[in-house]
Amino acid sequence: MIVSVHQPQYLPWIGYFDKIDKSDCFVFLDTVQYKPREFQNRNKICVKGGWLWLTVPVNVKGHYKQSILDVEIDNEKAWNAKHKKNLISWYGNTQFFNTYFPFFEEVYNKKCNKLVDLNVMIIKYLLEKLKTDRPVYFESEIGTTKMGTDRIIEICQKLRANTYLSGIGGKDYLEEEKFLKAGITLKYQEFNHPNYRQHYESQTQSFQPYMSVIDLLFNEGTRSIDIIREAQGRGIPG
Repeated sequence: MIVSVHQPQYLPWIGYFDKIDKSDCFVFLDTVQYKPREFQNRNKICVKGGWLWLTVPVNVKGHYKQSILDVEIDNEKAWNAKHKKNLISWYGNTQFFNTYFPFFEEVYNKKCNKLVDLNVMIIKYLLEKLKTDRPVYFESEIGTTKMGTDRIIEICQKLRANTYLSGIGGKDYLEEEKFLKAGITLKYQEFNHPNYRQHYESQTQSFQPYMSVIDLLFNEGTRSIDIIREAQGRGIPG
């Protein structure tokens, strides 16, 4: 069984879902330390002229070492109305906007206090629409006790997984010999970003890669998962 893990991100990019699709189950790392200015509370959407950030404001003052599980959204700021307006402004004319936007409108019309709850709710919806439903677990429920590479191995052991699929960045910090000693096969994700129909792509604006996966969904609809799977590097190496 192949397991992959990642922090719950806000409107994740395509590669996030490629990794889940190549796995048998997926674990949200919700007990690791929250890192500001990364992708846990923000992501990119394509706009005329390039791209822009959609950022969920969070309360970090005095909580610099808090875990993702504890991060609270700063609902004193009207971020949800802004995000809804941006989706309408920049994707309202895409072919599949009306198919997916009602979910996001509902999300932005209600108050969510915890960042993890917001992110997981959106990710589960996206998994369903991409037809990449996989069993998902939370590290906080699994109950890990270790750190670093040992934390990942512990997750694999508790889920009885014999293979761990890591993002390519794992080569920089994973202690590979520990997987060998534990009898767990370590694989690295191979994913080359696909091109797809993008609303603002033209002779004057080139294709914008690494956008949130909603950019793909709004433009390509049910073809989205096929586009992800057809990207070079679909197979798991080795």
